[in-house]
Amino acid sequence: MTDQFTAKATYGQVFAVTQFRALFAARLLGVMSDTLRSVALAVLVFDQTSSPLLTAVAFTIGFLPQAAGGLFLAAMADRFSPRVLITTGYALQCAVGLLLAFGRLPVAVSLLLVAAVACLTPVTTGAAGRILAEILTGDTYVLGRSLNYLVAVAAQLAGMAAGGALTAWLGVERTMLVTAGAHLLALVVSRLFLSRTEVARTGGGSIVRKTLRGNAALVAAPGVAKLIMVHCLPAAYLAAAGSLLIPYAAQRGFGPAETGLLLAATSVGMLIGDVVVGRVFAPATRERLVLPLLLVMGTPPIALVLDLPHPAIVAAYVITGVGSAYLLGLQRRFLEAVPSELQGQGFALLNTTTMTIQGIGPLVFGVFAEFLPIGGAIALTGVSSVITTLLLRDAARPRATSG
Repeated sequence: MTDQFTAKATYGQVFAVTQFRALFAARLLGVMSDTLRSVALAVLVFDQTSSPLLTAVAFTIGFLPQAAGGLFLAAMADRFSPRVLITTGYALQCAVGLLLAFGRLPVAVSLLLVAAVACLTPVTTGAAGRILAEILTGDTYVLGRSLNYLVAVAAQLAGMAAGGALTAWLGVERTMLVTAGAHLLALVVSRLFLSRTEVARTGGGSIVRKTLRGNAALVAAPGVAKLIMVHCLPAAYLAAAGSLLIPYAAQRGFGPAETGLLLAATSVGMLIGDVVVGRVFAPATRERLVLPLLLVMGTPPIALVLDLPHPAIVAAYVITGVGSAYLLGLQRRFLEAVPSELQGQGFALLNTTTMTIQGIGPLVFGVFAEFLPIGGAIALTGVSSVITTLLLRDAARPRATSG
């Protein structure tokens, strides 16, 4: 481990950096707005079509197109100024919110608009990753990356929790206006507080060709592909276990309050794990804890093959969430494994892979749940997570270094 990563940092040191606070606030606003818009768009599509399939497509249309952006456009994150890319992304999201609010568009056009701006999400995420790597050093970078991940999770939860009630209260059009306003505020925060002196990384040629070449170079770089798998695959099993909670709760006869506790349990565990592991353990210890924490995350869902009482299920999901602190031990290694000239694209590829696999995971295990008891399907996510962890154990373990 390099010397700059051996000194333990605090969350206070991370928030003391003005540009980090701006990125944090803008990301909170942006992710929450995206989630609200997904809920409102799903309500709008169902009202217009009465189609469960189109409603499901509307709810997820902001995620899968990110794969296309990551595969073909991610080189933009290293070619242009991060500040320009981030503010442009929020401006486009604001414009889409306004069009959905006032345009009275056909369903197909509404879905295409949301899909089009979603293609740029990996670019803006990669740009934000570049800024984080420039403004935070050593262990503050590790904690900053972790906070950036946590705020996205918290914002998605808040958006999901508020989306249905807000849409029912304000109506679809006004809810879309709220999302446009929040994206506008994120744009203003980014414009005012992100550095005005960033120098874009230049280079000619086609963005698509550069992206494809860059992705190939990243996959070929020593350790990068395996680190991406360690990042993404266990998190996909976690997402799949969460996606089955509502039908599982219905099958078990849990009421709305009990179901709500189950849905919140993983996020509570994630917050506890991140804060405790981030504050208590030194950077080198966090890296050694990656493998144990992965096993902590994967093992508890296996117990749902049994008809456990509600408090035990809540506890299992909290413990699973705590295990997600394994990500703290991977941040430094990923940053050092990615070639510096592909830093922005590396973060974009990581985000694209994460979002894509997390979208596929619930689908795969949802199919299993059609043929197995739902508790058994949830247990299968845990078994798969543990097996994957054992297969990737060499990549999960830190390499011994001198100094």
